[in-house]
Amino acid sequence: MTIEQVMEVLEMQEEILQFSHFTNADAWTLGTMLVSEAQRRGARPLISIRLNNGFTVFQYGFDGTNLCNENWVSRKQKTVMVTEKSSLHLAMALRQTGETLEDMLLDPKEYVASGGGFPIRIEEVGVIGSILVSGMDPVSDHDLIIKAVSKYLHVDEVPRIRAV
Repeated sequence: MTIEQVMEVLEMQEEILQFSHFTNADAWTLGTMLVSEAQRRGARPLISIRLNNGFTVFQYGFDGTNLCNENWVSRKQKTVMVTEKSSLHLAMALRQTGETLEDMLLDPKEYVASGGGFPIRIEEVGVIGSILVSGMDPVSDHDLIIKAVSKYLHVDEVPRIRAV
């Protein structure tokens, strides 16, 4: 896929995968779906769902995850909060323009342009939180989220990224 095609897919994903509501119970159900999908893939990431007010409503770390994964998840969450886009979307936009986080006045110690952060966007409300995965390559982290959210929202036709 070209970077332009990847950007189109990311924009479609963010447009299609919006929630009508999102409660702590929704976070539990979606979080357990993320864990199940990771197990199905043989992956062992850290999975977290966090609200923009700072509250973590779901978190699960497979054996082998550690504070490094926690730090990545925190940086991805801040990135999604500021941009209101997936962290992979930001990574591809920066690659496309040649800009850096610093060009956007974002400290790379606090933010990251890498896959694995996806906005929880409520229709006609906006972004209220983030779904976060750390422990695989950036596209796999992102795709795990897309697969689980699509299943959770009962959306069958969501374009996906296979390779960047």
